[in-house]
Amino acid sequence: MKEKNAIISIIGRPNVGKSTLTNALTGEHVSIVSNKPQTTRNRITAIFSHGDTQFVLMDNPGFHKAKNKLGEFMIKQVKSGIADVDAIILVVEPISEVGTQERLLIEQILASNIPAILVINKIDTVIKNELLHTIAAYSETNCFKAIIPISSKRGDGLDVLISEMEKYADEGPHLFPDDMYTDQPERQICAEILREKLLWCLEREVPHGTAVEITLFKERDDGIIDIDATIYCEKKSHKGIIIGKNGTMLNKIASLARKDMEKLLGTKVFLQTWVKVIENWRDSNIHLRNFGFSDKQ
Repeated sequence: MKEKNAIISIIGRPNVGKSTLTNALTGEHVSIVSNKPQTTRNRITAIFSHGDTQFVLMDNPGFHKAKNKLGEFMIKQVKSGIADVDAIILVVEPISEVGTQERLLIEQILASNIPAILVINKIDTVIKNELLHTIAAYSETNCFKAIIPISSKRGDGLDVLISEMEKYADEGPHLFPDDMYTDQPERQICAEILREKLLWCLEREVPHGTAVEITLFKERDDGIIDIDATIYCEKKSHKGIIIGKNGTMLNKIASLARKDMEKLLGTKVFLQTWVKVIENWRDSNIHLRNFGFSDKQ
């Protein structure tokens, strides 16, 4: 059989499970996940194969009302993600009404003329009748080629989704090597792993005001990898929270991150972390560029 490719963009409001779906489809920890909205900031490319078809997934930031320049950048990522793809997946929760953010995304999908699949995630959290109301509400938009209920966490419905995605594949050689599951460099994945642990361990607004920069990524002769990481936050009070009493919180965050980095890299990691304050970095074009959150490189 001939090789095929399908480039598919995954969009939706924050915290509907786009990154969990991406990880479930690839079987890898490609996108960081947390129970906090706006976890994904940059578009993440994930790759997996099913039979002779290679799928290239674009995991986009959550579509939300921007409150700063970082938010504006994230919205641009979403809008540009609805272009030059073979199909779009809109991920929603099993709620009986079509929300304002979803209607805005549906308008963009219809304007793009790109085929779209609706994925209703988290079906394990509702009863069947509620799910039927969600299906009915989105069917009325006349936007979707298919409506597929799934549970990314449990893996329910993923086989049906993949079968639907295969309909939009084009013949041609695979775009990436078959053993590749993301185009992100390892040091960037390690930065995201550390930021994921910040989201897991910290409460309220603190983790949303953080950014991570890997300043050293070097392999020793014995195979151990040295990683130096700087965590940036916006307030001195946040720095104290991140470090914790006698450094306990920072040690916890770094320990969790190091374990995942070692799984990713397949070797021992010596991780050192620092915390620095840059006030209002999310509204600074210079700092956004430095942290990779700008399309004006």
